[in-house]
Amino acid sequence: MTETPWPQGTECVARYSFKGTSEHDLPFNKGDLLSIIVVTKDPNWYKAKNSAGREGTIPANYVQKREGVKSGGKLSLMPWFHGKITRNQAEELLVPPETGLYLVRESTNFPGDYTLCVSCDGKVEHYRIIYHNGKLSIDEEEYFENLMQLVEHYTKDADGLCTKLIKPKVEEGTVAAQDEFSRGGWSMNRNELQLQQVIGKGEFGDVMVGDYRGAKVAVKCIKNDATAQAFIAEASVMTQLRHDNLVQLLGVIVEENGSLFIVTEYMAKGCLVDYLRSRGRTVLGGDALLNFTLDVSEAMAYLETNNFVHRDLAARNVLVSEDNIAKVSDFGLTKEASSTQDTAKLPVKWTSPEALREKKFSTKSDVWSFGVLLWEIYSFGRVPYPRIPLKEVVPRVEKGYTMDCPDGCPEVVYNIMKMCWNLDPAARPSFQMLKERLQHISKGMGKKL
Repeated sequence: MTETPWPQGTECVARYSFKGTSEHDLPFNKGDLLSIIVVTKDPNWYKAKNSAGREGTIPANYVQKREGVKSGGKLSLMPWFHGKITRNQAEELLVPPETGLYLVRESTNFPGDYTLCVSCDGKVEHYRIIYHNGKLSIDEEEYFENLMQLVEHYTKDADGLCTKLIKPKVEEGTVAAQDEFSRGGWSMNRNELQLQQVIGKGEFGDVMVGDYRGAKVAVKCIKNDATAQAFIAEASVMTQLRHDNLVQLLGVIVEENGSLFIVTEYMAKGCLVDYLRSRGRTVLGGDALLNFTLDVSEAMAYLETNNFVHRDLAARNVLVSEDNIAKVSDFGLTKEASSTQDTAKLPVKWTSPEALREKKFSTKSDVWSFGVLLWEIYSFGRVPYPRIPLKEVVPRVEKGYTMDCPDGCPEVVYNIMKMCWNLDPAARPSFQMLKERLQHISKGMGKKL
């Protein structure tokens, strides 16, 4: 029995299978996603619906509420990895001696290599992990792709070590990402995911179309443990956000060998910039373009309300569904509004001057990017600042240069772009204001919202 009733719309995941005992029940399988409609007179039962829209009663203690993964500590795929610590520091961390307690650190004597430190029979043994031809090994007989694979192997078999690895010594302040996703109800079963064809390639790995329990899904497949660590942050942000115009996270799979799969809803028509370029003016009328801008403004107003800054808003990071709904994606740089960030990898043409100059990110810097995104939409996917060399873009913008109105773009929409490109962040409109203004334009044109 749950202690306090869950509100309508609460998402939950089935902890066990339920066959149902009457025609009013809603049968489900372990791992199914359900949405609460209402608490019944008996608090042990909820009325709920499944992803196909079928409704019925379900036992409250068979389901787990899905919660945002928001750990105060650092989410880590390798909570036993302590980075640059000395041999003595490692030994202090593994005292009192507990056979099988272990950690991994960077090697002090051999930069680029690692050291596995294991407590065994009252003392600490240090094993050098050699990095050779892109693989890792302790005995130069068994080779591993990454640290997670190596540690996983020695937890199953001592294989020449003084003991097998039994208990990780977790770095202070870190939390095992696998445990957090599981606790929040976001872990998926790898055996139920069939990967099909590659639909995108990135430096991190592939994006693939997959099938999860009969539903078409998109899957980011990240093979390298260091890269996977960076994507854990993206996945944790996605667990906290839910809106019809944001690409929805469905779940996460963390494999013991260091592979990470981020499973999201499948967006059949791909990214907005390619969609605009491939269809062009002959296919897309003014109402379609305006609907895309409205969809994005809805998503960004939601992020604004929840104090999240996207930091990489651009047409390439907006995806289009089968029924032409635009949804904001790629939360790799998204952070709560208070944090700062390295600007080395930022897209210059989309980033506000103050974010580039002072690393000051805010909803107002997202508003600047939204203005550039509007220009992309109304120019059918052209690259911003055409004919201006990249190194000249920032100096010219800071002197007050703004892009011309795209051909065929209504003056009222171009005026919104210019409001977004105010050099004073405080003078830029909020996303709530932008959304209302675009809705007003849409009504004035007699088009659907």
